[in-house]
Amino acid sequence: MNLLISIGIGYILGSIPFALVIGKVFYKTDIRKHGSGNLGGTNAGRVLGKKAGISVIACDVLKVLVAVAIVSFFDKEASIWAGVAAAFGHCYPVFAGFHGGKAVATMFGFLLSTSIFTFNNIWYVLIPFICFFLVLYLSKMVSLSSIVAALSSSIYITWMQMGNIPMIIASWLLTILVIYRHRSNIQKIRNGNENKITWL
Repeated sequence: MNLLISIGIGYILGSIPFALVIGKVFYKTDIRKHGSGNLGGTNAGRVLGKKAGISVIACDVLKVLVAVAIVSFFDKEASIWAGVAAAFGHCYPVFAGFHGGKAVATMFGFLLSTSIFTFNNIWYVLIPFICFFLVLYLSKMVSLSSIVAALSSSIYITWMQMGNIPMIIASWLLTILVIYRHRSNIQKIRNGNENKITWL
């Protein structure tokens, strides 16, 4: 029962489409009709500007953190599934026609929340964070950096938590989700026409 409640809490909180809310409330813009159409921080930043992008990313991280924090009060083990469910809710939000973002900010929200509430060790979020910015600096591609960060997080968790099968499964589910959501970007990278940032 705790597991089902945890997944429900995570999914509902993850389904809050902050990119859509911020776009409509503060910019009178539905970002689903602009850019890539995704309800994530990258598209919000591209369409609405840096301030909006940062705000969306922060809110998307926070909603996972809140989901895991709430569940951890009554079931620490189930809290990891609240984090996973929040990421899936972000990608397939019930409040936005099941069309959401690409799970990058929510993945980092999951890693940050488990670093705080599960592992008490900040390296679980720092290592993928460092990998993200290192690849971003070298490639200028957010998509490639996100995929590498996801893979590095799961490899590190698998190495450090060999006996913790639920955590390993949860981590790889998130990594698979991130890669799947970036499948069109992977094709663009192969074709040599993926978007690159200009500010780094």
